[in-house]
Amino acid sequence: MKPETVWLDESFHCEGWRGEMASRIARFDWSETAMGPIDRWSRSLRAAVQLMLASPVPLVMLWGRPGTMIYNDAYAGFAGGRHPFLLGKPVEEGWPEIAAFNRNVVDTCVSGATLSYADKRLTLHRNGQPEDVWMDLHYSPVAEDDGHPAGVIAIVLETTGKVLAERHRDTAERAFREANERLNLALSSGIVLGTWVWDPASGRISGDERFVKALGLQGRTDESWLFETLADSLHPEDAERVRASMNRALDDVDGRHEIEFRVRAPEGHYRWALSSGRCEFDGLNKPVRLPGVLVDIHERKIAEDKLLKLTQTLEERVAEAVTARVEAEERLRQVQKLEAIGNLTGGVAHDFNNVLQIISANLQLIGLATRDKPDLTRRLHVMSEAVARGGKLASQMLAFARRQPLNPAVVNPAKLVADICEFLQRALPESIKLTTSVSGEAWNLFVDRHQLENALLNLVINSRDAIHEGGNIWLEVANVSNDDGHATGLALPAGDYVRLAVTDDGAGMPDSVKARMFEPFYSTKAEGQGTGLGLSMVFGFVSQSSGCVDVQTQVGKGTTVALYFPRCWQAEAASADGARPRASRGGEVVLVVEDDADVRLSTIDMLAQLGYKVLSAQDADSALAVLQTNRDIDLLFSDVVMPGTIRANDLAKIASAPPYNATVVFASGYTRDIIFHEGRLNEGVVLLKKPFTFDDLARTIRHALDARR
Repeated sequence: MKPETVWLDESFHCEGWRGEMASRIARFDWSETAMGPIDRWSRSLRAAVQLMLASPVPLVMLWGRPGTMIYNDAYAGFAGGRHPFLLGKPVEEGWPEIAAFNRNVVDTCVSGATLSYADKRLTLHRNGQPEDVWMDLHYSPVAEDDGHPAGVIAIVLETTGKVLAERHRDTAERAFREANERLNLALSSGIVLGTWVWDPASGRISGDERFVKALGLQGRTDESWLFETLADSLHPEDAERVRASMNRALDDVDGRHEIEFRVRAPEGHYRWALSSGRCEFDGLNKPVRLPGVLVDIHERKIAEDKLLKLTQTLEERVAEAVTARVEAEERLRQVQKLEAIGNLTGGVAHDFNNVLQIISANLQLIGLATRDKPDLTRRLHVMSEAVARGGKLASQMLAFARRQPLNPAVVNPAKLVADICEFLQRALPESIKLTTSVSGEAWNLFVDRHQLENALLNLVINSRDAIHEGGNIWLEVANVSNDDGHATGLALPAGDYVRLAVTDDGAGMPDSVKARMFEPFYSTKAEGQGTGLGLSMVFGFVSQSSGCVDVQTQVGKGTTVALYFPRCWQAEAASADGARPRASRGGEVVLVVEDDADVRLSTIDMLAQLGYKVLSAQDADSALAVLQTNRDIDLLFSDVVMPGTIRANDLAKIASAPPYNATVVFASGYTRDIIFHEGRLNEGVVLLKKPFTFDDLARTIRHALDARR
């Protein structure tokens, strides 16, 4: 028998025996499959295939342990894009996405058992895309001629449409129940404004007495109304939204209508209402009627609006708090940055002052030895002036680093400004006008007067340089109370402050310049017109004085730099013009303690020139040994920062106490808080700042020795 005529010539008018799959099966080369060549198929196999092809429901037969697939026309439609690829393939290769499931089916049924699944969910790739498919599946064994199970016959009935329809129905029923629950709740709460029905055919709406009253339709003889009539009672902004919602209910599958809008009350004001309903459809799915209910939700909407405003206010407060935190973090980063630069600057200044002291001392010693040589004296004077400028630069660096010892006193800011106003005006050209505004009741400050004068001078000079042609500078002194810690908008503790502000109408500063304005050696001026230490010194001095600096600037408008200092409750002391200590020679014994050998030797020479007997030590440990062997030392002249196990201030306490009773003078270019705290020298401490001159040294030593008597 030829393969092509196995079923085609003997169809007996059976559609399946002469259909597409019958033809494909006849032409397929089965020799490489578990079924073998078609002309060698057993009677049982041919009968099973013919039964399968004749069935109008989707059937597929899985033959042998590999589960070779052979199926009918109905199954070919179910397979979609996987047909005809599936024909003759092992089932695990044909449906790899459910290979484990099909392997279990073949193993189970070939062993003689059956399997059935109702609405089984599987994910198939029938058309190149994964899709969830639900099916009723029934698997039975197929016997060979000898009666043993040799394959599986599967009935595949897809139920995806039914399952999805049931789910949609369940969802609609649940929504309907929820709507009924809301309606019942509304009815029981007494807030229903009425019920209504819309007839889509006529376009007219009817309602009960409460509905008529709610929309102000009393006195009308009509029993139903067009929407346009009812729209007169709705808020003008809401009428079209309500019409659109009702029209959508006619087209939507679930027929739901629900919308919130405003209705004009008899008193003339508008109240919020909720209209809710569900369209009813006939057997042809045409809308028949739309019944609904009108519910008063005015109180709920008012509460929602209040909650919304509260939420918005809360969001604004949170945003303000976040902004304040970001600004505080930025200020902290700036302070930490300046602190790190300050520590570095202070260390450099210390070493720099030692170098300057060596140069200055030796220049002065050379000057004493060459007083009869005018040309050399002039050159020495020029070099001494350079050393003085270097000392001033180091002092400015220490001011920024907040390491300069301050000599604070009670200062009346009104008197201070009056004293320096003329001096400040002389620093300005005629094209710039300086105006002062000082409160007559300005509170006193506790600051270093000299440093405050320098700070104001620096600010005025900076304002002068920011004004290119002509302009104005204002110097203002005012009292400020920061009772809650937020009045000034600055990071200042609560309390009373004095504000000294310098304002100009110059060029102003961009943000990039403002961010770096307090950094040492940063300057926007031309080379040679500034060291870049003026504002750094101001910042360091104000911070060291427990104050704060605030800068407000706008490009093209000008800049205001305000200094805030804590109020001092003490009265200003009367000024006393005391005579300066005389710089005479002496014959006392002085112990010099200095770790830098060059500084130590130059200091010894200077003291010897002044007539003092000098002993020396390289550190505090060595100095203590000298003290213990020489009880007649009159004065201890010591550096502050030195190596060793004994600190300079500890050595001073020992030397000034019995049995030594020596006077103590410190000399340093950088103290590191050892002999001063909070920017002020400890009580009773005498400090000579490096680099010092012969006259400075003579006056300080003589004054300290005379004060002991």
